[in-house]
Amino acid sequence: MDDLDARLLVTMRANPRIGLTELARLLGVARGTVQARVEKLTARGVIEDFGPTVSPTEAGYPILAFVWLQIAQGRLEEAVEALRAVPHILEVHGTSGQHDLLCRVVARTTEHLQEIIAHILTSPAVQRTDSTIALSTQIPHRIEPLLADAVT
Repeated sequence: MDDLDARLLVTMRANPRIGLTELARLLGVARGTVQARVEKLTARGVIEDFGPTVSPTEAGYPILAFVWLQIAQGRLEEAVEALRAVPHILEVHGTSGQHDLLCRVVARTTEHLQEIIAHILTSPAVQRTDSTIALSTQIPHRIEPLLADAVT
């Protein structure tokens, strides 16, 4: 990734509905250059999507929790498939240490979160959960500082 790629991505993030012509104008390059760069970054998987960022809180799910899971030996795939069926689980990451998976979960209420965790535990592949409710977001998801660092 070079400086133009980084500036392109930062500008696209700041103006998510921007067209290629306007993007080219802001960056001071030809429209064809912008289109080729966007296609290249998309093909490489740097740009993952062009959809809107949706706020779970504003969509009716104000509770955010991080739920750690311990999985029965040799049953990781089974556990992941069971988790994939739960719409309130936004992300699942394999981890090192005493826990096997970390799930980012949203819920309508704390009681709803308890129901979600109880449902997760119905899978025989899941042995134990440990959850933490987020009280606030101090630094929201961001990528711009990483992009700036990538070209230095």
